Amino acid sequence: MTATTTGMRARAAERRGWWVDGLEAAMWLASACGIALMIASGGLLAESTTDWFYTLGRALGIIAAVLMMTQVLLASRAPWVERAIGHDRAIARHTRIGPVAIILLFVHLALMTGMSGIYDGRSFVEQSLAWRDYGWFMLFAQIAAAAFFVVLVTSVAAVRLRVPYERWHAVHMLVYLGVAFAVPHQFLEGSTFRSGGLAWWFWATLWTASIGSFVAFRLIRPLVLMRRHGLTVETVESRPDGSTTVTLTGRELERLRASAGQFFLWRFLAPGLRTQSHPYSLSAAPRDRLRITVKASGDGSARVRALEPGTRVLAEGPLGVFTHATRTGDALLLVAAGIGVTPVRAMLEEAEPGDDVTVVIRARSRDEAPLLEEIEALAADRGARLELMLGPRGDTWGTRERPGVLGDLVERTGDTDVYICGPRPWALQVEADAKAAGIPPHAVHREEFGW
Repeated sequence: MTATTTGMRARAAERRGWWVDGLEAAMWLASACGIALMIASGGLLAESTTDWFYTLGRALGIIAAVLMMTQVLLASRAPWVERAIGHDRAIARHTRIGPVAIILLFVHLALMTGMSGIYDGRSFVEQSLAWRDYGWFMLFAQIAAAAFFVVLVTSVAAVRLRVPYERWHAVHMLVYLGVAFAVPHQFLEGSTFRSGGLAWWFWATLWTASIGSFVAFRLIRPLVLMRRHGLTVETVESRPDGSTTVTLTGRELERLRASAGQFFLWRFLAPGLRTQSHPYSLSAAPRDRLRITVKASGDGSARVRALEPGTRVLAEGPLGVFTHATRTGDALLLVAAGIGVTPVRAMLEEAEPGDDVTVVIRARSRDEAPLLEEIEALAADRGARLELMLGPRGDTWGTRERPGVLGDLVERTGDTDVYICGPRPWALQVEADAKAAGIPPHAVHREEFGW
C-alpha cells in the first residue's frame, strides 16, 4: 500500500465526517432560519399570555416541519445522503428524529387549536371541529395528525416487536401520507407564507428538495433501473447450512456502480413477495452477475428459496458504505457472524493484491457457517489470514473455548480498519472490543439492518 493511497483514504474519511456534521447542522440552521422569517413577518406576538403560547405553537410547528422534511430526506435514498453516512445510519437517524418530530407536531396542534379557540371564543373541541371555517387544507392537517398518531404508537418498542416487519412497515408508510396531507396547510393557512416573498420561497425550496428526493429516488429510480437493466433471477441454490443463494442477471449491470460489501433492497415480483422489499447484501463481488445469499429469518426470506428462474426483480441501490472505499488504513480486519458473512465474503474477493487482510468467522459449527468453503478458498488465494471461531457462545463475542479479543488479532491498531457484520448485540460487542483495543472510531465500520 503506497503512502499516496493511505493519504487519499484519510482525506476521504475526513470529507465524510464533514458531510455527516453538515447534514445535522443544516437541519438546525433551517429551523433557526424558519423562526427568523416568522419573526421578521411580524409573527412574534407578545401582548398577552395567549399571544406567547400562540407564538410558541408556531415556532414548534416550524421546528417540527424541518425535522419531518429531514426524516423524508434521510429515507429518500438520495445518493448524496447514502455516500455521506450510509443507508443504515441514515435510517437510524430517521428513526430517532421521527418520534421527536411527531410529538412536536402534536404540541403545535394543541397550542394552535387552544389559542385560536381563545381568540375566537370557542372551546378546544369546537375549535378542533371548525375546519370548515378555514378550508379543506385544515381537514387534511387533521387527517395527517391521525396518521402520525398511528405511526407514533406503532413505533413504540413494545408494540413494534410484536408486529411482523412486513405489517409494521406498511403501517409506517403512513408517515409519508401524513407529510403529504400536512404540507398544504403550512402554505395556505400560515400567515408567514400567504404573503409570499422570501419565506414562501425558502419553505418551497426545502419541501421540494425533500419530497422531490423521495419521489425521484424511492419511486422513479427503481422503475428506471428495472427497465434499463431487466434484472431477473437466473439460478436459485439451496445450501447445506440452510441458506439460499440467488444469482441475478441483467443488462449493463456495470452501470449500477455497485461495490463489494454493498446491498440492495430487493423486491421479487413473485407470489408472496411482490409487496415486500428486503435488504440483502451482495455475497460476491459484482461483475456481469449479482449474487445474494439469504438465510430464513422471517416470512419474506423464507420464501426466497421458492423463487423460480426468470422471476423479475425490482431493486433499489446499491446502498451502504460497508466497502473498501471507506477504508482509512493499510490493514483490514473482516469480522462476521451468521449470514453477516455475505458482505465480508464479497469484500475479501475484491481485496487488492498485497493487502494485509485478516478474516474472522464466528459460527456454532462448520455446518452452520454460510459460504465457509468459499471464504476458505478466497483466503488461500488472496493470502489472507483466516480465523475460525466455532462453538457455543461464551462471555465475549467469541466462543467458550476461545474468547473474542481483537487486540490479539490486530498488530497495528492505528493502521487497521475493522469491518463488522452480524447480529446486532454480537456486532456491538465486537465494535466495543475494537475500540477498547485502540482502533480509531472512524476505522470501525458496522452496518446493520435493524428496524
